[in-house]
Amino acid sequence: MNRAACFLGAVSAMLDKIAILLAVLAVFVMVGAAGWQVVARYALDQPPVWTEVLARRAMIWAGLLGATVAFRARAEPTLFPSGLTRTGKAGFVLALIRATGVLLLAVPMFWFCFVGPGGDFSRSFLDRTSHRQAEMLDVSMVWFTSAIPLAFTLMTIHLVADLARRAADLQKDTLK
Repeated sequence: MNRAACFLGAVSAMLDKIAILLAVLAVFVMVGAAGWQVVARYALDQPPVWTEVLARRAMIWAGLLGATVAFRARAEPTLFPSGLTRTGKAGFVLALIRATGVLLLAVPMFWFCFVGPGGDFSRSFLDRTSHRQAEMLDVSMVWFTSAIPLAFTLMTIHLVADLARRAADLQKDTLK
């Protein structure tokens, strides 16, 4: 395998490990916040208002980071599961079709997260949410909404690493 494919594979693996750790942390935050809500509501009779919001936001982070882990492991729902394990030219073509589908979703999402309608940066999704506060928490919404472009960035990196590996394997097979 060539150096670029090895490097991309290593970066993908490292980011995957970080995503797993952050997803697990987000699940713990979600369970902790929901657990404290139950204790405070029924034992103390004074439920805090922020626990539900924190649990909901942690669930978003856990879900999106978990989706990137599933994507890299090829455990995401798919119409043709056998296509994910094919090798050779057919496997590479199926990987390109998968990549096309991912990019058809990711490219507009990136555009509207960072640029916004009419090419106006001040109307981007992230900029608009940076000026809003989360309800019941004194935190900018951008800390929660940034999970979306981060997840798609990770998926794109995993996708490029997979395509590079498949291309290197295909090139190695044709040289034999």
